[in-house]
Amino acid sequence: MNTELRRRAYLDAMQVASWLPRVELPFAAPSRPELLVAFEPEPEVVAPPPAHAKQPVQAVAPVVSEVVARERPRIEVPKPGTASKASEPAAEEASAAPTPRERPTPPPRFALQLLRAGNCALLVELPTGEPFQSRDPAYLLLKDLLRAAGLPDAPQIIGEPVRWPLLVRGNMDQGPQAALDFVQSFIGARLEEQEPCACLWLIGLPAIRFAGDADAEAYNRELQVEALGFAWALPGLELLMDEPQRKRELWHAMQHVRRRWLEASA
Repeated sequence: MNTELRRRAYLDAMQVASWLPRVELPFAAPSRPELLVAFEPEPEVVAPPPAHAKQPVQAVAPVVSEVVARERPRIEVPKPGTASKASEPAAEEASAAPTPRERPTPPPRFALQLLRAGNCALLVELPTGEPFQSRDPAYLLLKDLLRAAGLPDAPQIIGEPVRWPLLVRGNMDQGPQAALDFVQSFIGARLEEQEPCACLWLIGLPAIRFAGDADAEAYNRELQVEALGFAWALPGLELLMDEPQRKRELWHAMQHVRRRWLEASA
């Protein structure tokens, strides 16, 4: 269907018998001449009102004023003290309205594994949430760190990984403070079952946060944890692999910290 046929179909659907475009339309059929003739508008003839319809203005004015006075709303000015009494119910309703509850903080999610290498304990963040495999790149990097520190590169696994939040039923608190208390209690109980260790490595931000009660600013620093003793904070294994430039600062920090476990084993 061409443009003209489509246009006429639209006009028929709208029940438009005749029309004139304001501009020339492409592909349009020529206009009919009789539609282009301009007609002058006929003068409008106003018929005089009948004689019996005339009424004096003086008779209508009182009626109109009376209607306006009847329809005008009456405005009452409150007496002193009335406004405070009227606002009391509104204040009571506002105070009785329930306050919106704050959204609970979502529980942190992490997985930590406790290991033992010589006279050092290691709390390591599991990058995948699963125990290390012998050929995992993160585990191979951990073995390199232990060799550089003068410790056995085959660490012993102590207990099951700590996964948070705990899969328990009920209304148990799963927030950050509860995670901190649980991890410190767990590490303290496991270390009491072992020989005294010279240093606790906290590898990864979750280990630093929920065992050492510190943050990322503690990377490569020594910490004195009240519940666990002396600790050393390290970046996570995944972070060290993604940002190799962090290893230089780690090696420099290790030269000052390694004396603790080397002197203890001498």
